[in-house]
Amino acid sequence: MTDIVVAGPHGPLTLRLYRPDAPAGPGLVWVHGGGFAGGDLDMPEADWVARSFAERGIAVVSVDYSLAPLAAAWAEATGQPPREGVHYPVASDEIEFAFRWAAESDLADGPWALGGASAGGNLAAGAALRMSHGDGQGPALAVLAYPTLHAVQSTPDAELRAALDAVPEADVFFPEAVRGMYENYLGAAAESGDVYAVPGTASPEQLVDFPPTIMINSSIDELRVSGEAFAEALRTAHVDVDVSTEPGTGHGHLNRPEDAAATSSIERFAARILDTSR
Repeated sequence: MTDIVVAGPHGPLTLRLYRPDAPAGPGLVWVHGGGFAGGDLDMPEADWVARSFAERGIAVVSVDYSLAPLAAAWAEATGQPPREGVHYPVASDEIEFAFRWAAESDLADGPWALGGASAGGNLAAGAALRMSHGDGQGPALAVLAYPTLHAVQSTPDAELRAALDAVPEADVFFPEAVRGMYENYLGAAAESGDVYAVPGTASPEQLVDFPPTIMINSSIDELRVSGEAFAEALRTAHVDVDVSTEPGTGHGHLNRPEDAAATSSIERFAARILDTSR
């Protein structure tokens, strides 16, 4: 594991590189979560995840992207002190830059995937979508763990609502909280975000060139509503999408490596990433 600082699109950008002892070919640019305003390269969802992929032969570039501010209202909601930060599109630009940097590096011989967890899944999906609309090589695969993809989120169905009611501490991503998270990230109304900031609003026509996708949602997590809606939009656009839930898990289960569910998700993600080089 090595940290390097590169000249990113908005200033210095730290990338953490994980080189596998026995490279299998492909690489993965990985983006941790944290509500756009939190998280770091040392959290399990970043470091443990990256080490786990590297152990399976996959080179990883983990991105220390710029965080959104903690404005007073959002800071109070998260129990943290207010602090300054940046708004969209800074972090989104950094993820696209990191992917292009990785794809041009010598870290992996095979194709590169782009993925992330929670808000990191949003950043990965948004960057992948922008690249699908532009020139140059985009990711061979999108790898999304319990992503948030809608700023204005629909309500859960009866089955998920019952599961959340049975575990009240898991019921944290209700529509008002999600709206506040996005407005803190955007620095504007939730409805103002474009499709690269809020990929769940992309039409099937805008998704036709989106990369093949594997998505694993946490089962007792209101963000499932967002992930599953995006997966359905990808299907409508005839994109190859594999969406599933990790049974018995609340949001952020990759941050709990002591639980078997975290390794189960890594195994399924890794198998699909390794398939991209076959």
